[in-house]
Amino acid sequence: MTIPLHVLVTGATGRTGAIVVQKLQQRPGEFIVQGFARSEAKVRELFGTTDGFYLGDICNPDGLKVALEGCDALVILTSAIPQMKAPPQPGQRPEFIYPEGGTPEQVDYQGQVNQIDAARAAGVKHIVLVGSMGGTHEQHPLNRMANGNILIWKRRAEADLIKSGIDYTIIRSGGLQDQPGGQRELLVGKDDEWLAHPPEGIPTAIPRSDVAEVVVQALRAPSARNKAFDLISKPADTPGAVVTEDFHALFEQTTPGL
Repeated sequence: MTIPLHVLVTGATGRTGAIVVQKLQQRPGEFIVQGFARSEAKVRELFGTTDGFYLGDICNPDGLKVALEGCDALVILTSAIPQMKAPPQPGQRPEFIYPEGGTPEQVDYQGQVNQIDAARAAGVKHIVLVGSMGGTHEQHPLNRMANGNILIWKRRAEADLIKSGIDYTIIRSGGLQDQPGGQRELLVGKDDEWLAHPPEGIPTAIPRSDVAEVVVQALRAPSARNKAFDLISKPADTPGAVVTEDFHALFEQTTPGL
């Protein structure tokens, strides 16, 4: 009998993180999943119980150490979240800030480094890190938002993960959509090549559920180990598109390194 993989998912109450947790919970023979989140209320709202969850802050390495004990794999889905300062007046652009202690440098860099260091100390064998495309484009709108350079900090953490010696899978998604998954052809790329030249002119976007499925499949497939890639999908109504079902073949198209 195969021994289930023990997985910790951080950012487990986020909009993508919650889907990852649910998908792993649906495979009890393959995975023992635990979530890590800050808000007990949000855990209860989404899952109805705190069983199987650790409550903590990724900026506190001690909490991560406890949560990672006995884990085989770690899925990192944490991210800084900008907040609108005030509703804009008609004709004005909205202004954003990051809350105290929640800047991209603190969350997307140091918080992820904390997770990587704690995982290495715990003997974790594989880290799946979900990031975003745009880390090579300093002027990307998300980098300019509140002058946080969020995608640049994310990419710095990705480089640290590669240097850590732990097997990694780095998934840089396009724009996330709240649409059903499992209905599209997925495409993998590298180095933000699609931001300037989208393949076949398609939008650089993807449903959250499809990103979550790629996370689950990356935990299962040896061909996803030590790979980093951009991830988007063709629109569901694209003529000639073939819904992605062979994830081994998808991961075979990806390459190591940033």
